[in-house]
Formats: sequence, C-alpha cells, structure tokens
Amino acid sequence: MPEGRSLPGRTRREAISLVAILAIILFWSGSLLADTLDSARFFNATFGDFSEELKNAKSEGKQGVLLMFEMDECPFCHRMKGTVLNRPEVQDYFKANFLIFPVDVEGDVEITDFAGSSTTQKDFALKSHRVRATPVFAFFDLDGNLVTKYIGATRDADEFMLLGRYVVEGHYKNAPFQQFKREHRKVAGQ
Repeated sequence: MPEGRSLPGRTRREAISLVAILAIILFWSGSLLADTLDSARFFNATFGDFSEELKNAKSEGKQGVLLMFEMDECPFCHRMKGTVLNRPEVQDYFKANFLIFPVDVEGDVEITDFAGSSTTQKDFALKSHRVRATPVFAFFDLDGNLVTKYIGATRDADEFMLLGRYVVEGHYKNAPFQQFKREHRKVAGQ
C-alpha cells in the first residue's frame, strides 16, 4: 500500500477485529497461566539421601515424605505435572505436610534409602517398592514406613487433594482410599 493511504473500511474493520481477538486470546491464556505454577516447584531439592530427608521432615514438622515414582516417557506423569502438580492449592497443601521427591524408575543415580543403605533409583523403585508402572505416589511416615501407595494418575486436582487428606488425616489406617473416596462423595452429595 502506498505511503500515506489508509486501509479500506472493510480491511480496517477486519484488522481491528483480528487485534481484538488476539487480545482476548492473550488475556485468556494469561489468566490460565496465572492459575498454575511450574510443577517443578512441587518437589523439594535433595541430594538423594532419604534417611536424611526423614530427619528433615521431622525437624520441619511434616507428616512424612511423598515420593513420586516416574519416568521421562510416561504420559500420565506428564499429565499429572501439567494439570495437577502445578496447581497452587495442591503445591501449598502438599508442601505444608510432606517433603516431596521424584524418583526416576529407570535412573542409575545412586541414592540412600530410608534405612541408610545405598542403592540406585531404579533398584529402589523396582526391588524395594515393586514399582512397575508410573506414576506411583508413595507416602511414608516419619519412620520411613510406607503408609499408602497410589498407582496411576488421579482424575483431577480435587481427587489428588482428597488423596492428600486421606493420608494427612490418617484415614489410611481405617479404610482403603477407594472406600474413603466413595464415602466422601456420599457426604458431599456427589
């Protein structure tokens, strides 16, 4: 278009409409991002000494340790990280109650288990905890005892929060998670 000439009426309206649509999309996507955090923030930093992490959990007044057994190629792990573990309310609740660490079920990285023995991540997952599918969320008390294990991805953040309450409130002592979940739905009228 030659310099100094304006867009014809129809083209100008289309351009304004396009700019308005782009602004709405950017605003909407920004709103979605504001409601989530980086899922990496869900996990605590560790040198891989879980016996030491138990001491840290005790001194910090936590309920215990939560391990997420995962692997890079796991689509369900990625879904959990992208839709559940990145939620601020999930991160706040779980970080208030647990020290949380990922464990690569295929990893050759040396770690120290809860009893103080040296092993690799994959041996810790397979041999010590019989993890054969991912993700697995394993909750340990402050003595390093497994209190409950959830295999697979939860349906959504609400179900994962209910799993956290199940452990924190000690319901695992009286009923399996599926029963607790059914009873919770009855009470909530769902």
